[in-house]
Amino acid sequence: MVVPPWYELPPPGYGGLEQVCSALVDALVAKGHEVTLFGAGTGTGTSARFVGTVPEVQYHRLGQALPELAHLARVNRLISPESFDIVHDHTTVGPFAAADRPVPTITTVHNRPTGDLREVLSDVDPGVGLVAISHTQRRLAPELPWTATIHNGFSTRNMVSKSEPGTGPVLWLARFSADKGPDLAVEACRAAGLPLVLAGKCDERAERQYLEQVVEPMLGPDVTVLRNPDRDATVRLMLAARCLIMPIRWEEPFGMVMVEAMATGTPVVALNRGAVPELVRPGETGLICDDPADLAPALHEVTRLDPAACVAHVRREFSAERMADEYERVYRSWLEPAPKSSRRAEAPSVGAW
Repeated sequence: MVVPPWYELPPPGYGGLEQVCSALVDALVAKGHEVTLFGAGTGTGTSARFVGTVPEVQYHRLGQALPELAHLARVNRLISPESFDIVHDHTTVGPFAAADRPVPTITTVHNRPTGDLREVLSDVDPGVGLVAISHTQRRLAPELPWTATIHNGFSTRNMVSKSEPGTGPVLWLARFSADKGPDLAVEACRAAGLPLVLAGKCDERAERQYLEQVVEPMLGPDVTVLRNPDRDATVRLMLAARCLIMPIRWEEPFGMVMVEAMATGTPVVALNRGAVPELVRPGETGLICDDPADLAPALHEVTRLDPAACVAHVRREFSAERMADEYERVYRSWLEPAPKSSRRAEAPSVGAW
């Protein structure tokens, strides 16, 4: 398992990719597989054997090309057919670097496959299998050599959930960006007469500028801002919240925070963009709105939904165990001696909805 050099597993705070990779690693180990995790730093909180390619997590260099390329070069030098059956890569440029590996590679595409990323993925080696995390993501670039579609999973082990609807503020939890719509969340909650907590990732320069220039001028006593809350704080916020609001403006390929919220029994109110319809069951685990003007009334209506239905939905559709089962089938199919071109044509598209 190869993860980007920017992250710790599991994450100390906000981090969808890190949550997914941690859950997958532990579920595969629980199934009896020997998993080696290649990352940055000196250790991991997962049950995998850890190999660090650099002593410190490279978060301060997030987005730079060379740290990830150096990380992958070191990983490739450590991989041999004698030690590994298959590589599962979660990095951005991993599909391009995988051609030099003597072991087959499956890559999960976590980002939107458009622009430069689309161009890179369209030229991957035939020995690399691409896995989409949603049907929405796959439809953005249907010509890419996809191997399967597997929804992200969430570890329900030690999960804490509520039995009654939350009575606290509406919760927005994301990175501070126009794509995530914190300004729309403020407008919707203000129109509904409800308090709001904006809890977000705010480390990068663009995130700080957006918060200071766009969000802060909108603030009042009805809105609380929390920068970079840790893991325990986000769970407490979800448990207390009336609902999670997701007024996204982009074609988000997944949206792990929605699964995490539903796992605590907190329903979701979201705009109909990206993978939202694949994750939320309207009228059961949340409400999906076609227009921002519909968000305010939905924030009142959502309290009639049963928290137990949200929890059951996550256990049924987005468990770490289900994700591991589906990846295991892809691993085995990719290791079969058939030509890889035919594997792509015949590979199942799991996680259907």
